Amino acid sequence: MSSASRYWQLVRVYKDGERKPEECEAAKAFFQQRFGDLVEQTEMPNAFIERELVKLLHGDASANSNNCVLAETCLRCVISHLIEEVCKQFESKHGWKEDPEDGKKICLFTFHSLLPLVLDDDLKQKPLGCSSPEYRSLASQILQTFDPNKAGLRTWVDRQVQRHPAFHAFLLEHGIYLITDWAILNDTSLEKLQSVLSEFHTLTSIEIKQATQVLQGYHAVYRQDRLRLRQAGTIKGGAKCLPPTQDQLTRISEYLRSEFALALSQERIMSKLKNIAQQLREERIHQRRGQLPLRSIDNEKSKTYTLAQQIQAPEQEVEPDEQNEFLTFYRKQFLDCLHQAIEQVTSDRIAYYERKNRGTAEDFLTALYLFHCEGQAMGAIATAIGLTAQPQVSRLMNLKEFRANIRQRLMKQLQDCVLEKARLFADPVRLAGLDQRIEAALDEQLAAFFKQAESEAAVAKNCPLRSLFAIQLCQQLNAWRTEK
Repeated sequence: MSSASRYWQLVRVYKDGERKPEECEAAKAFFQQRFGDLVEQTEMPNAFIERELVKLLHGDASANSNNCVLAETCLRCVISHLIEEVCKQFESKHGWKEDPEDGKKICLFTFHSLLPLVLDDDLKQKPLGCSSPEYRSLASQILQTFDPNKAGLRTWVDRQVQRHPAFHAFLLEHGIYLITDWAILNDTSLEKLQSVLSEFHTLTSIEIKQATQVLQGYHAVYRQDRLRLRQAGTIKGGAKCLPPTQDQLTRISEYLRSEFALALSQERIMSKLKNIAQQLREERIHQRRGQLPLRSIDNEKSKTYTLAQQIQAPEQEVEPDEQNEFLTFYRKQFLDCLHQAIEQVTSDRIAYYERKNRGTAEDFLTALYLFHCEGQAMGAIATAIGLTAQPQVSRLMNLKEFRANIRQRLMKQLQDCVLEKARLFADPVRLAGLDQRIEAALDEQLAAFFKQAESEAAVAKNCPLRSLFAIQLCQQLNAWRTEK
């Protein structure tokens, strides 16, 4: 910061959203009188000026009270500029993402969206010394807690802006959770990790076991080191969690080898730690806002386990090209097999109802369509197809059995085609157990897929269902309706 005018110009955001600096002549005259010899310098000694202004602000009773007020005004002005800098920094770092299709940058938010959340000061607000219970701006709160002996003003502003509830909530809505990977890992218990990986990410037992072992190694080394440093007074309790050092990664590797006979390189350990942190981050953001994140504050790409990784032995590496090839194949097969399974099970149900009564088969198709494709409630569907009550519609569709039959057929079809493809790149030594690993991996993935469909159906209200299951079902229902 080289411009002295920042000490007498307050950055304000008006109701129309316009950002405009407001000049205070009294503060300008005061600053030039006190620090006139520094105004023309290319690089102003801001740390020195901040300390002098704070001294005047907290002067003793004999000090000129007007000087205290003007010193506070100068500090609030410069804080407003620093707040604006923090907002610009966050736009630069987190406000843009790359479109995966064409590589172009997509704007998520600009610093102009952040300014109204944190630039709420004006020169009419009373000084800190007043005992008025009126609202205090963020700048006043920052100034009230600022100690130049502990941190620079720029650092303190950055920290307090990030902690501001409105600022934090805005970033969270855009998928940015302001905590490092290492802090997440440090404060997550093994039991919590197991719960997140099994219930939120629906990973296999093998994956959960290894992730738990890696986190246990991290706790045994990293967390214990941090605890010793805190007890020795080397770091404070709120100090930022930094990435593990090479020495710590070496000790984690040794711990995993001795405790679990798990041989992982330092690079693999670091990769797995980041992946675990990302999975925990996604669950935390989901809990706080009900959505998955766009990206992490550490700017790491999201990583998820593919079926290709799941069918390998846990200590095996899977080449990226192989993963991509297998994933492309699997996605196509999944959609094709899902289409076939839905068609077969629905046709079987139609045939069953036609043997009983032609009209019942028509009612069944209509009920499926109204529920999944229009999102109508069971009561409304009952009226539409001439039934007297909601339970009759539930019995007619019998969605629990309907989805279970589709899952069973889908599992069988996928198992056959995936096993054949997997044999092309699986380790020959492990081919004997390949079918069991595929069955377990597919079972995990289908459990999550149908759990989503079931959860969506349980809360469906007046809008089409959006799960992949519902979309595929509606495509076929629309095709049948067109053929009629």
